[in-house]
This record gives sequence, C-alpha cells and structure tokens, in this order.
Amino acid sequence: MIDFKNGTDLLRLCGTKHLAISEIMIARECDLAETTEPEVTAKMKRVLEIMKRSAKTPIEQPRPSMGGLIGGEAQLVNRHLLAGKSLCGSLLSRAISYSLAVLESNSSMGLIVAAPTAGSSGVVPGVLLSLQEEYGLSDDALLPALFNASAVGYLAMRNATVAGAVGGCQAEVGVASAMAASAAVELMGGSPGQCLDSASTALMNLLGLVCDPVGGLVECPCQLRNTVGAANALTAAELALSGVRQLIPFDEMLETMHSVGRRIAPELRETARGGCAATPSGCAACSAKR
Repeated sequence: MIDFKNGTDLLRLCGTKHLAISEIMIARECDLAETTEPEVTAKMKRVLEIMKRSAKTPIEQPRPSMGGLIGGEAQLVNRHLLAGKSLCGSLLSRAISYSLAVLESNSSMGLIVAAPTAGSSGVVPGVLLSLQEEYGLSDDALLPALFNASAVGYLAMRNATVAGAVGGCQAEVGVASAMAASAAVELMGGSPGQCLDSASTALMNLLGLVCDPVGGLVECPCQLRNTVGAANALTAAELALSGVRQLIPFDEMLETMHSVGRRIAPELRETARGGCAATPSGCAACSAKR
C-alpha cells in the first residue's frame, strides 16, 4: 500500500518508484479508497469541470455577492486584458481574473471546489486555467497537476491546518498558493523536488497572513487575497523551475506556518474583530447592507 505522512516520505516514494507526485497521489487514492485509477480520474475530471465553470461564468455573467461587497471584478480585469492594457501580461492577468471569478461564484451561492477551502478556492483554478490557455494545454494535461495539488493539500491538512480560524489566511490562501505552485511546476515539467521547493516558497511568502473578513463574509479581503495567492504561486513556480533552491524544506515550512498561526491573535483569525474587518470603511460597508 502506498501512503506518505509528510513531504520527505513523498519525495522518497517519488525517487524509489520513479514516479511524479501526481502518480503517487493517484496510487494512494486507489489503495486507501479501494478503487481504480479510472474511477479516481473520473472524479478529478468532475472537479476540473466545476473549477472551469466557477472561474468563467462570472466573467460572462457577473452577479452580486450575497453580502453585496463584491461582484463584477473578474469581468473588469478580463476587459482590461482584452483591451490590451494589461500590466501583467496575459498569463498573470488571466490568473487574476479567474481567481476573482471563483470567489464571486462562491459568494453568490454558486458551486465551487474548496481547494483547500471556500475562501481560497480561486487560487488553484486561477493558476492552472491560465496556464492551460497560455500554453494550449488539454484538460487531460491538467489532471495530473490537480492530483499534485491534492497531495500538497493533504499534507497541509494532516500536519498543519487549512482553517483560517486556526491559522489565519496563511493557512487558507497560503496553502492554496502552495498547492497551485507545486501543481504548476509538475505541469511545466519540473521534478518532485522542485514541486515541493515551490510549495515551500509559496508558504514562506505569505507567512503570517491574517484572516480578517469584513462583516464575517468570505468576500473582502478574501477575493483580492486569492489574486495574490495566484501571483505568488506563479512566482514560486518560476523560481523553482529556474533552478532556484529553497533553503527551508516543505515540511519545516509547513510546521512553521502552523506554529505562526497558533500565535496570531484571535481577532485576526476569522473572527472579524480586527484587521480589515475593524476599519471604519469595512464596518460602514457592513452597516449599509443591513
């Protein structure tokens, strides 16, 4: 039976069996769930379908959020790109637009994939769908990347946390960014070691990020932080693929993130009692919607 408890175990398995992270994750799922690779792959295809719909529908048909704080942002960024005015180039602009859109889907009661949470659900699809369009990749080419991302998410849930109430936004958008970075590296031909290097860098860059939802809603600043998570993931992936080594291994960075999260003040861990949620404008926006 194939299983792994941490990044060190995962890399050892990749090395001894000469398999990618995605292949190890698929084997693990088949073993532990007592299922077959076609069944597991079919479920992941469904995940990709949901990601695509949640990332693209709000760009074509914007809807206001339930809380009234966001809605239409993804379409604005997409229009800016189509007008040839993007500062970031097509890849990052699409990643920004798609990550915004998924949060719009989530906040208007649309179907999304929590990757790893609803509040960070735009990062992974934002990165992978933009890479797909930039490089003309098929849906089948994205599936291994999603299994790779799921391996990183599993390790975060097993050894740390993905809950903003426990570890702040670094545990939500930070972990999502690590998942997306690792997935992007495998998608673009990187090694398992480079995948986890990129995941470690993504966590490092967002270390200490607080969770302070305005009005207690998963809208602001959550939506904008998903765009940062996507940009951070692409940066981390670029570094790893370029051969830039990460000093701190993924397992150590994950433990560090968890440790920092436990030390974040309670008012900055999803309670909406500090940070952006406590600003005069944030409070006024919530009062106006009541």
